[in-house]
Amino acid sequence: MSVAYRAVLWNRQKKIYDSLILAGIALYLVVFLGLGFVLLPGASLETRLIRGLGTCALLLLHVVLSIGPLARLDSRFLPLLYNRRHLGVATFLVGLAHGGFSLFQFHAFGDTNPLLSVLVSNGRYDSLSQFPFQALGLLALGILFLMAATSHDFWLANLTAPVWKALHMAVYVAYASLVLHVALGALQSERHPGLALLLGIGVMWIFTIHLVAAQRERRRDQASSGEVDEDGYVRVCVVSEIPENRAHVVCLSGERVAVFRYDGKVSAVSNVCKHQNGPLGEGKIIDGCITCPWHGYQYLPHSGASPPPFKETVPTFRVRVEGSTVWVHPHPHPPGTELPPAVLAGGVQ
Repeated sequence: MSVAYRAVLWNRQKKIYDSLILAGIALYLVVFLGLGFVLLPGASLETRLIRGLGTCALLLLHVVLSIGPLARLDSRFLPLLYNRRHLGVATFLVGLAHGGFSLFQFHAFGDTNPLLSVLVSNGRYDSLSQFPFQALGLLALGILFLMAATSHDFWLANLTAPVWKALHMAVYVAYASLVLHVALGALQSERHPGLALLLGIGVMWIFTIHLVAAQRERRRDQASSGEVDEDGYVRVCVVSEIPENRAHVVCLSGERVAVFRYDGKVSAVSNVCKHQNGPLGEGKIIDGCITCPWHGYQYLPHSGASPPPFKETVPTFRVRVEGSTVWVHPHPHPPGTELPPAVLAGGVQ
């Protein structure tokens, strides 16, 4: 968390995850090259490698972009979210290999620097059939490089979460560039309709799952949180709606609030984790701490502060329980403010 950083922080789970990524990439390339020898016997090994690495990188990027909305729709995908950055770095490395072989084959033997040659060798930006699609691939690779280079928590902490998040949202620019790179490049020479169909299915899949996840989140935010009393407290739920050691999430004054029930008490904190804006309300209390389901960052429920020696803090909200009804004041207190939890009376369920 906020105490120290290591260049690489692997645990057993991440080692298994990374091994599966490497094995999957190797298997994909072996199968692709094997089929290439059968279906395209006239193509050179370099050409097969370029195509295999390129399709692999595009497939991996589809997986990367699918993990976020799938985790929002079904918590069983959260383990993939926990390790998504490793998959993103692998995607960049495969894309880099694709770009490297392409530069060597098409731009390495002239008098111009290969990278510069990509930008100046074709100026037909006004032609759809002759568009310089390689420049789009270079743009996407540059964005993926920035994301891979800043994927470590060191950069997240020093760039600040909003800047880091904005930078990594550029993955959608990279994705659009790659789709155009393929549509204006490979699909211009490979006329088989199945290739265009596969690309179209991929684009529709990404668009659809993001739309479905966004609509679900919007419905949750628009749900009424109940009446307001004379002190400004908002009725959010009844105690029985909050599972033990878990939270009920409600939108108050435009902000999501996670109302946790634990050890006969109720506390409320901002739903946004300090690390990567993860949904704290979808986590649970482990060893007395709210534990973010994305990457395991922890906060004390009554103060919103991480246990020492860590320093992350989130805003807290005042809570009271009357009978079996839970009321929360919508005004947040500064991050890390300790507030007394509401104590449940005996027999309240």
